[in-house]
Amino acid sequence: MEPYFLGIGRYFVRTEVRVVSGILRGRKIEFEVNPLMRPTPQRVREALFSILGVSFNGIGFYDVFAGTGVNGFEAISRGASKTTFIERDFQLAQVIERYIKKFNVGHLGHVVCTDAYRWAARWIPAKESSIIFISPPFIDYKNQLDELFSMIRSFQEKVQPGSVVVVQTESEIPIGDLPDDAGTGWDIRKYGRNELQFWVKNDPNAPPAVSEPVNDEPTS
Repeated sequence: MEPYFLGIGRYFVRTEVRVVSGILRGRKIEFEVNPLMRPTPQRVREALFSILGVSFNGIGFYDVFAGTGVNGFEAISRGASKTTFIERDFQLAQVIERYIKKFNVGHLGHVVCTDAYRWAARWIPAKESSIIFISPPFIDYKNQLDELFSMIRSFQEKVQPGSVVVVQTESEIPIGDLPDDAGTGWDIRKYGRNELQFWVKNDPNAPPAVSEPVNDEPTS
């Protein structure tokens, strides 16, 4: 989960995360962030990409509320055809841009510095299957839950068949059931207080975009 706090008197701490696997394995990403911002734990990232599978060829990845961008870099490292980082904080977006250049993956990564909700409302989906990873600030679950649910519904409606929408939540934050107008169902995986919820847009003619079955019993 990568929440951030914008306000008077905010201060920063230096944090470091590493890419777990793929062509960028072991590469460090260093940020100065507000202490309320917690990058997705390595264990959760490993679980996320294990469930999504090892092959990202031909699949676009969208890191919504990118924060440190570590999830997007993990997708690039594992072969995503194109990764888009959406982050409204200008300083964080600049750092992501810097690491895209440092890792020499400018042809694979693109940063959009804007409000994620406005971006999602205007988003035109790619022609290929996509993976949408949504990790909003904690405060949005309290103050912007309706907007968040509208964003999720918009992605569910727009993405191509075979696409996956993943939402990272926390068990301590009661938000109820995520939107599922199509009746597909969410697969919930729990890792301590962190939860990953997976939704797949069915395509009977295409292989699944995740390597593990959806709608089975959640793991812990």
